[in-house]
Amino acid sequence: MNESLLLRQQLRESIDADVAKRTEIHQRRIAAIRAARAKPTTESIGAPKPLVMLAHGDSWFDYPLNGNGLPLGETDVIAQLGSMGNINPIIQNISHYGDASSEEMSWPKQQRMIDSLRDPANWLESGKPDAILFSGGGNDIAGNQFCIFLDYASGNGKGLNATRFAEALGMVKASYQDLFLFRDRNATGVPIFGHCYDFPIPNGNHPVCAGPWLQPSLTFAGWGTVQGTEILREALVGFRSMLEDLASMPESNFVLVDTQNTLVPEDWANELHPYPEGFKKIAQKFLEALRQHFGPNSV
Repeated sequence: MNESLLLRQQLRESIDADVAKRTEIHQRRIAAIRAARAKPTTESIGAPKPLVMLAHGDSWFDYPLNGNGLPLGETDVIAQLGSMGNINPIIQNISHYGDASSEEMSWPKQQRMIDSLRDPANWLESGKPDAILFSGGGNDIAGNQFCIFLDYASGNGKGLNATRFAEALGMVKASYQDLFLFRDRNATGVPIFGHCYDFPIPNGNHPVCAGPWLQPSLTFAGWGTVQGTEILREALVGFRSMLEDLASMPESNFVLVDTQNTLVPEDWANELHPYPEGFKKIAQKFLEALRQHFGPNSV
């Protein structure tokens, strides 16, 4: 077999194994709750059940590093959220780092969501999740392709090319709209919670295994770190505005968790990801949104 094809097959098998392992752990937790509820005790009678949710996303939901190449186990938003609140939420996480929103909504990934939703071992009495958590859009733009959306500094450009960036946002918007349609077909009435990242610093910092994702394109187009930071802010404000428009439509049943202006420079491990404590700050925003939607004692 061609070496490149072999590596792709090994990566796909590794991803499948990771998801299968998470699913096994998730189903054990669900089974334990069912068993406990079948034999209630004085303490458990009347106790609220935890929210059970499906998470699908990119590296903000599936990030195994601290940013400097040191394995720390789970450090992402979902890992943090699962240990927060009065009643820890139970989250079936089928996310995978590096996915663009269009990849997350590709038919193989939609089929993975369908398989998860249809397996009764993943859910409690309702037979479906209380909510779907989604993280998508960052990888559609960040990376070597980021230069596509930039004007050249030497050509009196303004930084972010509004026309070309709008085209990229259009693809992200289409992915979210397809997610809503997917939910309507496969998990009717389940709310979706998404977020809008935060404002990174394009300083070239990256773990040993990936990146940098932003500085090379900015340097290529003639923009420095200070200018690049403003360009990224403009892009992410536009991304948030697009999601706000979607969230304003009742038929979307979509809650936008506003995570921008949450992190400080010291929270960033690299150009795209915070340290664990930074992820915890983002998870706190999700916790607050879930409590507002489901009630203060829901998580």
